[in-house]
Amino acid sequence: MKSIIVVDCFSTGINFIGDIVNRGYRPVVLELKSGYDDVEEYKAIANSFYDKIDEKFDMIFEKDSYEETLEEARNCNPEIIVPGSERGVILATKLSNDLNLPCNPIENIDAMTLKDEMHNRLAEKGLRYIRGHAITTVEEACEFYDAEALTEVVVKPVYSAGSVGVKICENRDEMIDAINLMLSEKNLYGQDINKLIVQERIKGEEYFVNTVSNEGIHRVTTIWKYNKVHTADGDMIYDTIETVNEIGIGEAEMVEYAYKVADAIGIQFGAVHGEYMIDSKGPVLIEVNCRPNGCTMPAEFIDKISGQHETDSILDSYLKPSRFHAKRKERYQLNAYGALKIFIVPEDIMARSAPMITISPRLKSFYKTTLDYIKEDTFFMKTKDLETSGGLVYMVHNDKGVLQDDIDYLRSVERNAFNLVLSDEKDMDYQLDEEKIAKDLKEVVSITEEYGTGLLITDQFLEDVDVLQVGLDDLQDLNGEFDYVIVNLNRSLVDKRDDLSADIILDIFSDIKVGGIVFIPETTYRYISTGRKGVEALIKTLDLRIEIPPHGFNPGIIASRNH
Repeated sequence: MKSIIVVDCFSTGINFIGDIVNRGYRPVVLELKSGYDDVEEYKAIANSFYDKIDEKFDMIFEKDSYEETLEEARNCNPEIIVPGSERGVILATKLSNDLNLPCNPIENIDAMTLKDEMHNRLAEKGLRYIRGHAITTVEEACEFYDAEALTEVVVKPVYSAGSVGVKICENRDEMIDAINLMLSEKNLYGQDINKLIVQERIKGEEYFVNTVSNEGIHRVTTIWKYNKVHTADGDMIYDTIETVNEIGIGEAEMVEYAYKVADAIGIQFGAVHGEYMIDSKGPVLIEVNCRPNGCTMPAEFIDKISGQHETDSILDSYLKPSRFHAKRKERYQLNAYGALKIFIVPEDIMARSAPMITISPRLKSFYKTTLDYIKEDTFFMKTKDLETSGGLVYMVHNDKGVLQDDIDYLRSVERNAFNLVLSDEKDMDYQLDEEKIAKDLKEVVSITEEYGTGLLITDQFLEDVDVLQVGLDDLQDLNGEFDYVIVNLNRSLVDKRDDLSADIILDIFSDIKVGGIVFIPETTYRYISTGRKGVEALIKTLDLRIEIPPHGFNPGIIASRNH
């Protein structure tokens, strides 16, 4: 059986394995040598991706010499060799050339992988490019900065990915500080950074355009738009990535430009994940990446959006030219709206729970989250690039308005109640004054009686009140619908992790029917680490709207059913 080799099978590239099996080939993963000082760390990262693959695959490993690796690949009898991620592009291209397989010419490899050379190539071909200069010292950077009379610049490694090492510098001093910092760091692959590119900063709207190519003919698969946040530290960090379903002003021109970029770089076969900016002058390339896009997008997720996921389209460009050309003639039309919300960690945190794993599945557009149940303390550093994000949520829906509402909601939680994303479970000095709680609760009950037939879900049972009272354990035995519900939980929450507390609050409204108003007094939200804002964030997932209190009426949080 002929094989297809995937070099560096990471991120979205893991989808290749199922596609290869479905096409009747033998999948082979070629694992690169570690660039990390800690080889075990690299192995753990690799295995975390392999564990996501359901199908069986064979493995070979990069050898000490290229000749040995070439022989290892030759023995696999490959039909094609493809890169699974950015670090696999160089070796996959070199092996393919030496084995006379369909591929991109090896003489284009620098333009395909190095951020300075790809812009040099655009300049040679007469296409718009970003002014920049590759440097190895601060002195070289300052000479270029002064000669070009620059103000704001971008500094980044010439070879990396995932926005690792990208710095926005608003002046010369910030540029110098960024260069001194980065020349002492490592890139995404664990390699020492010894060469950077300094570029003029372009301000505009940022996109990525995914294309696949067959013998120099290019086809767009999907177009996505970035929303990024520029931090005070000069980092450009991801907020959301959203599909472009309807082509807007200037976006068709960007696609035309993307085809010209692929021609200039010399792309003959396979993928280009190209990142572009549109400003007042039109489109300009940020960088090309000749492999599938990142963010480990599940194949089914992309299928729901476009009808064919990226790795399957890439294989068509090599193996099924007739299908490739048939797809190329179709209109650009997506089946649904898709988005990724990437969580920005505001400061270093030792997370002990991830309540978002309970919250996000209740969103109408939810597909999947990368956040997992945290069994042990897990350190998350303050976000400075894609690799240091706090996880993400994949979303897809046929209604753009529904998707946007969910994005706005997650942004609000991230901004106002981050402990509902990742919680450090800080010890709170909760003193349960049962007598005061009962007194405060009785006041709430007395001012809510006018709303009709009520239900009090409570940890403290009251005497002489005209309302049905139940504990958490009795909820499933209830029948009927209530005009209003009061939630008084404190003893049930004080010793719980934030993810379990969130689960309790959310499950209440899965077990009972509320026809009118929900009251959540301070006797509940005082005993949750995220406080009032956290509880408000939770109930927003339940098709409830937060109401403003009438003057003189203070029962805590008031919410009602959306209609």
